[in-house]
Amino acid sequence: MAGLGNYGLRGTRHSVGMAVLDRLAQQLAVAEGWRAERQCCADVALATAHSLELLLLKPRRFMNLNGLSVASAAEIYSLRPEDIYLVHDDLDKALGKVAIKLGGSARGHNGVRSCISALHSNEMTRLRVGIGRPEGEVTVSSYVLAPFSTEEQERLEQVLAQAATFLLEHITRRRAPAGEPGNRG
Repeated sequence: MAGLGNYGLRGTRHSVGMAVLDRLAQQLAVAEGWRAERQCCADVALATAHSLELLLLKPRRFMNLNGLSVASAAEIYSLRPEDIYLVHDDLDKALGKVAIKLGGSARGHNGVRSCISALHSNEMTRLRVGIGRPEGEVTVSSYVLAPFSTEEQERLEQVLAQAATFLLEHITRRRAPAGEPGNRG
């Protein structure tokens, strides 16, 4: 799974996908296991959950180039697009709302667009994490590149935990080996 964002701009709304993966790494007890993977220009951590091997990836690139890291990792680790989860911010959802989207268009998200282009597929599952829309005359780019407000920060810890748990539950249900609970065929 790939947490999309701007590597040098952690803590911003646009990098909430990376924050979700950081939280998931804590839940899976691999938070100290992140390492720089030069071949795909990303930080990676390996984890196991419910007999599933998981690759957590945070691209070390700007958002509009995240797909290059995701595609390189897919090649290195023999992953198909349908095996990949993209975790990213979503302007059309309020902070605290998370949703799974199975494939489809980028819906204007440059990180997702980059992944679709680099992988030559739109079959990746997305965990969309709501960040809300800017109010007043604030531009979208200024909004997504800004840190969360003080009020949002108070809710963010709960949002990250909820998103990480939701993601892991979805993967477990979808990818459980045959014969185990959660396998849907």
